[in-house]
Amino acid sequence: MSASTPKVWLTTLGCAKNQVDSDKVTGVLHAAGYEDAASPEAADVVMVNTCAFIEPARRESIDTVLELAEAKQPAAKLVVLGCMAQRYEQVLIEALPEADAVIGLDRYPELVGRLDQLTEWQPLQIRPLQQSAMDILYETLRPTPSTPYAYVKVAEGCDKLCTFCAIPQFRGKQRSRSKENIVAEVTGLVRSGVREIVLVAQDLAAYGRDVGDRGGLRALVEEVAAIPGLRWLRLYYLYPGEIRQPLIDAMAEMPKIANYFDLSLQHSSHRLLRAMKRPGSGHGHMELIHSIRKAAPDAALRSSFIVGFPGETEDDVESLAAFLRSAQLDWVGLFPFSPEEGTPAAELSDQVPHDAAMERLRYLQGLQDDITHAKNAAEVGRSVEVLVDQVEEGQAVGRSYRQAPEIDGVVLLDRGAPGEWLQAEIVGAYGTDLEARVLR
Repeated sequence: MSASTPKVWLTTLGCAKNQVDSDKVTGVLHAAGYEDAASPEAADVVMVNTCAFIEPARRESIDTVLELAEAKQPAAKLVVLGCMAQRYEQVLIEALPEADAVIGLDRYPELVGRLDQLTEWQPLQIRPLQQSAMDILYETLRPTPSTPYAYVKVAEGCDKLCTFCAIPQFRGKQRSRSKENIVAEVTGLVRSGVREIVLVAQDLAAYGRDVGDRGGLRALVEEVAAIPGLRWLRLYYLYPGEIRQPLIDAMAEMPKIANYFDLSLQHSSHRLLRAMKRPGSGHGHMELIHSIRKAAPDAALRSSFIVGFPGETEDDVESLAAFLRSAQLDWVGLFPFSPEEGTPAAELSDQVPHDAAMERLRYLQGLQDDITHAKNAAEVGRSVEVLVDQVEEGQAVGRSYRQAPEIDGVVLLDRGAPGEWLQAEIVGAYGTDLEARVLR
């Protein structure tokens, strides 16, 4: 039996939604008396929150589990959490003898009790009542934030039927939280020092529809933006078929909403988009972009695209290249198609060889890199507001509204402390990053 309080190390892989889950898990463990470890080597329990979105993410998850199994102390326990644990629980139990427990999303109510068993810890305090998985997911209790920004998940699951995506299989249909619950969580985060909130969901623009909330996302952002002390509100991920002009206008007009649109476009080929069961076309996407830039001329736009979807031709690739040149997006994520088990797209006969898909991706990435670098170079000489995220080896690192945390470039400043808002002049551009001189 462990006499001292066990210490836990949690590594998070995958998207912002996984980070939210990890924050919730950490909050629940803190409430149960567990403490954070300074490193995997110093932990009594090492946990990995895995990602199962595509094959490379699954490989990274397995590699991370194995690396941490080697790094931890022999007596420390290893626990696999998250999407892979949810989707492949029995497979992981059989394939990973290194893991002491595999606990998927639906079994999070068992987590504290399972850790008590693994560590043989008998805490003095009375345990809180067991909660349902949804209660834990939407619990407002959180650890003290380590950054001036925080992610808040406003819905779980997804109702869309994209042929390449397996998320609804293990995350379920969309379940929106109440505005009251979300506002309470954001209020608590702001009071604890967070200044930027990122609202996130698999299909954010459809928020509220499943519970009959006619106000939807616009009503939610209006309430959240009214919270005193909040400086920026950022929105992830906007499904193009759900974006309406009132939402665009709200994002353009409300000063607390970062002038940043994360659009989930996926391709420009109408034929491939139909095969993906996605809305729009290259022409329709451009109309949406024009609507956004008309309402918000300085808006920063990000999107992601799948390269090598079954049936994609060289003409489709050139169509996407032409779209990227025309759209002039600030940030783009390009991903090779991954045939996910159980999805319709994995069964299509006209699969594109992986090597061909990667060659196409490199071509498109080079084109987009030139666009992004030119966009950044155009920022030189501008005065912008910067939120300082951290100081690394004496170097202050922050972001303007154009840069989302962890996925875009950064602004390197000559001074600053985490959480500060500084007015700075951009004096240099280096690929995806900017250099700035603080004005005040």
